[in-house]
Amino acid sequence: MGAVITGLLIPLAGTVLGSAFVFFMRKEMPSYLQKVLLGFASGVMVAASVWSLLIPSMEMCADKGAWAAFPATLGLLAGFAFLLLIDYVTPHLHPVGGPEGPRSHLSKTAMLALAVTIHNLPEGMAVGVALAGAMNADAHMTAAGALALSLGIAIQNVPEGAIISMPLRAAGNSRWKAFLVGGLSGVVEPLGGLLVLILASVVTPAMPYLLAFAAGAMLYVVIEELVPEASQGEHSNIATVGFAVGFALMMVLDVVLG
Repeated sequence: MGAVITGLLIPLAGTVLGSAFVFFMRKEMPSYLQKVLLGFASGVMVAASVWSLLIPSMEMCADKGAWAAFPATLGLLAGFAFLLLIDYVTPHLHPVGGPEGPRSHLSKTAMLALAVTIHNLPEGMAVGVALAGAMNADAHMTAAGALALSLGIAIQNVPEGAIISMPLRAAGNSRWKAFLVGGLSGVVEPLGGLLVLILASVVTPAMPYLLAFAAGAMLYVVIEELVPEASQGEHSNIATVGFAVGFALMMVLDVVLG
């Protein structure tokens, strides 16, 4: 039980740590740093989706022969569709500028908080389903592997927390308000992880689908939000370097600890 609680809370700690950058930096984050952090976050999430979620999903269905990839494929597409629906119906701002969602009378701070919630939900789901897989002997996952995923997402959440709190500060909010909004945005992760953990423990046959669903949701965030923002303007090459480092780090964490 202690490992489960730890695994659920580690990503939240990463978000809080990143949000605290607002106390040590100027109102605006340097463009090159913003790019490398976005690239790093993208690399971590892509590697986690492949090694910690999609591969275990297919390994669980290895006995199905040619149909082994079907649950992973269906779950992956469902994850994309779920985030696409949330993104469409929820008014929000992209974390680093960009177009808004549906028109809304909400403040920019509120819409930015909604955007963070959209981003953090699939990450919390991924941790929850990985922890459930670690408790399932047929899921081809270990507790160390689940904690590696949790740690990888926490590392990814550090720059994400900074990317959220810094624009809020630049928009005229106090440092404490920017920190609190950025930090509290990560609360959805342990809550989402707990809900998925409970669901997975009740509906064990759904585990391969849930693993792939979480992967699809995470990849949607990378493709829709992080990569386009990292590629805009100058310093796009440094974002590519950040992606490579993040991908390699998460890959090593999963292989070594898993």
